[in-house]
Amino acid sequence: MIVGVGIDVADIARFEASVRRTPGLLARLFTADERVLPVRSLAARFAAKEALAKALGAPGGLRWTDAEIRREAGGRPVLRVTGTVAAAAAERGVTDWHVSLSHDGGIATAVVIAEAREQGAG
Repeated sequence: MIVGVGIDVADIARFEASVRRTPGLLARLFTADERVLPVRSLAARFAAKEALAKALGAPGGLRWTDAEIRREAGGRPVLRVTGTVAAAAAERGVTDWHVSLSHDGGIATAVVIAEAREQGAG
């Protein structure tokens, strides 16, 4: 069962300007593993974190670094949640996440689907 869907976009140049203008922003938004990525990938991950919050109903108190977007060996993005995000997801019965990222034409976009596995389903 789908618990929530979120979508967000980020202008890559505007995101890059914000990062350059605001010392410490990268550390507040991204995990150490995420911070080494190019700016277009960071913008897509920022959009994914915004989309994640929307999929959860935009609860307050979420820490940006409690959500991390990683890549599987084949390149597929996967979402790992801990702390405040994991707690908000558990309150809503979320068991699985689906993430799609893209960046083209100066825009990064992300879609996040929060899903609750039906009881008895594998």
